[in-house]
Amino acid sequence: MKFHSVFKTATSTLAVGTAFLAVPAFAQSTGSAEFEGDAIVVTGARETAVGGIDVPQTPKAKVAITKELIQHQTAGQTINETLNLVPGVSFTNNDPWGSLGGSFTVRGFGSDRISQTVDGIPLNDSGNYALYTNQMLDPEVIESATVSLGSTDVDSPTASAAGGTINIRSLDATDEMGAMVSATYGDIIARGDPGSRPYYRVFGMIQTGVFTPFGTKAWFSASSARNDSSFSNYGGVDKQQYNGKIYQPIGDNGDFISIAGHYNQNRNNFNGSPYRNTVDLTPASRFYDLYDGTPCTTDTPEAGVADSPNSCGSPFERRYNPSNTGNIRVASRFTLADNLILNVEPYYQYVKANGGGTSTAYEYANADGLLGQIGGGYYAGVDLNGDGDLLDRVRVLSPSQTQTNRIGVIANLAYDINDQNRVRLSYTFDRAKHRQSGQIGLLQSNGEPYDVFPVNDPIFTADGFMLNKRDRKSIAMLNQISAEYRGSFVDDSLIVQIGARMPFFQRELNQYCFNTSPGDGYGDCVASADAAAYLAANPDSVAPESRTLNYKKFLPTLGLTYKFTPEASVFVSYAKNLSVPGTDDLYGAIYYPKSDARSKPTPETSDAFDLGFRYQSGNIQAQVAAWYNTYNNRLASAYNVECDCNITSNLGKVDKYGVDGSISWRPIKPILVYAFGSYLKSDIKSDTIYGDTCSSSLGDSCYVSDGVAYVTTDGKRERGAPKYTYGARVQGTLGPVELGFQVKRTGARFLNDINTVTLKGYTVADLDVRFSLENYGLEKSYVQLNITNLFDEVYYGSVSGGLTTSSSYGNIGAPRAISGTLVVGF
Repeated sequence: MKFHSVFKTATSTLAVGTAFLAVPAFAQSTGSAEFEGDAIVVTGARETAVGGIDVPQTPKAKVAITKELIQHQTAGQTINETLNLVPGVSFTNNDPWGSLGGSFTVRGFGSDRISQTVDGIPLNDSGNYALYTNQMLDPEVIESATVSLGSTDVDSPTASAAGGTINIRSLDATDEMGAMVSATYGDIIARGDPGSRPYYRVFGMIQTGVFTPFGTKAWFSASSARNDSSFSNYGGVDKQQYNGKIYQPIGDNGDFISIAGHYNQNRNNFNGSPYRNTVDLTPASRFYDLYDGTPCTTDTPEAGVADSPNSCGSPFERRYNPSNTGNIRVASRFTLADNLILNVEPYYQYVKANGGGTSTAYEYANADGLLGQIGGGYYAGVDLNGDGDLLDRVRVLSPSQTQTNRIGVIANLAYDINDQNRVRLSYTFDRAKHRQSGQIGLLQSNGEPYDVFPVNDPIFTADGFMLNKRDRKSIAMLNQISAEYRGSFVDDSLIVQIGARMPFFQRELNQYCFNTSPGDGYGDCVASADAAAYLAANPDSVAPESRTLNYKKFLPTLGLTYKFTPEASVFVSYAKNLSVPGTDDLYGAIYYPKSDARSKPTPETSDAFDLGFRYQSGNIQAQVAAWYNTYNNRLASAYNVECDCNITSNLGKVDKYGVDGSISWRPIKPILVYAFGSYLKSDIKSDTIYGDTCSSSLGDSCYVSDGVAYVTTDGKRERGAPKYTYGARVQGTLGPVELGFQVKRTGARFLNDINTVTLKGYTVADLDVRFSLENYGLEKSYVQLNITNLFDEVYYGSVSGGLTTSSSYGNIGAPRAISGTLVVGF
């Protein structure tokens, strides 16, 4: 165990003293890392990863990618793209550089069912649980990223992680002073591409080393990246990021306090590759209708004339997707007694973002004499274009704005009963104030917004009411208690972990607009003084109101690991999971009276089982796992670009099962071979309610029974998840040159749950070459060349599907690109 155990390898037995974070932590929080035994070794430390791949010795199926492999990928690349090398993970990148986001699944679960954390704190949106993969830590400051396939830690602050977790661990500060700077230039070199789309990035980091008599050390970093849009001759990305961590040891027994900070700012247009299922994708066709950003001018105002808006500023490619995100993370460890350890990890997180888009606003009242956002139109009653009259329709900026302030803490108290038995109690608190609004702003004469955040300077109606497409505030709060036992038996060959968590989720909902229909919770927004007049004209609407919903569930976990030999072991685990509906669904349910069962959407529950075999030696890391998940009230959500919201279908009972595995092997020191693969099958157990009537376009896929319309999902697969994935990486070293080649095949996916539209499978290969400058007196410096999508595969990347979707917006996969990076370290 942690304090006075024995760490056995194939060739030696090493005494272990007081625990210290000497190897990468594969759990989420520091407390979970300590408890699971990730934090080991003062004497005889060894790096267990082989070629940057590790399979931690836990009852859960986990795969970790460490910095050794991360640093071989394209400079600035999102960590989620690198995680494509993990079995069961499928990520589609919207551009070659990781700056425009993308979508991914883990064992077939979308990102809204995967909890992603950095140093244990949650990154998922507190409203709809979405992940924004272009806002992750710079890869240079990541120590490791671990995918937990199918389950989460008992202290995890999540309301949705039914499909697993991804935990990013940031670097620890070094004892020695140092610095590193890198510069990258890249470009797209795809077939059919009509022009250059350069990528520029600089990154710098300073390690202070120990700079006080108390052992204080720190690191700080900054980066800046710019590139043109991949599928448009207009716009691009302007991104900057800042990170840092200060570490203060306390005594000499591994106790510490650390404070880390992160800030990311993105200013980017949408990628501009709308999905059309009628297009036969070829290298040329993906660029055939590029928006070229031809200079345009908004309608010229004329006094006394009823002006009409033109399309200047409205094309999809001109939509901005700005974001400001940041967090502060504190980690600590305190030895209260020889066998009693306290970990406390408070955090704060801030988000400000929107999805762009324009609409038409009116300078006059609507037909009922009302001002506000009504029926999708913005009625202002003020002169919007400065021509002195109130006769005009004017194009305005109208994104869906989100601002979040989130605080939380994870606390663990671990007690070692003896060398073989350990228990812990945990408390997790997470509170997010989630403000969702839709203020509108003015456009310049060239169609560009004056401010990409109209919330900074919104338009008001003549009576002083702020124009909004939506106006709601929610408080998402989690109080969770959990406990876990870990026991070691049969000379440490058998490890047993038994735990449970009891989350209490509360959603305080404040809807300030009128609900006009069930669904996503959007509606009509008018001043409160006009409420009576509005209801008189719209009697079926539901007046603004507040509601509080509570969800709780006892969630047990069980895990066993048994070692046949020091290298070979089997593991089995069980976990019960809960996913609470997101805010779009909850606000939509306010349309129904409290007495109606539909006013409280049912949460998703699941039971997850894993059985696997693991083999670890000095030159091999291998794991294979069979898994089975069964779900009740399976909530399948998809992002809708038109409303900038999530649309959810309840598929009822769904079974999922599959197998995934990987092996990392270094036959001789200069050569690394890594292979991985997964197979997935999902089975929807019944037909799904569609509404009252069937759409004629659905044909035999829809029928009506007892006045209810159903679509034929019984026996079908869930949308969005590839049927299989497999791939490999080969890496070799010859003198100062390192050469890496990796390839991945992703199987076909369905666009909808009735399985009528198929997105074909695709194969993507990458190449990286590194030349060390050590022979030139620069020991920590090198030049690296990366080519992504080496063979220029053309495929559909992230696509928003739906229950019966036949076509959708989406993104074509990132085209072939090349980049060169000079890294100089001191």
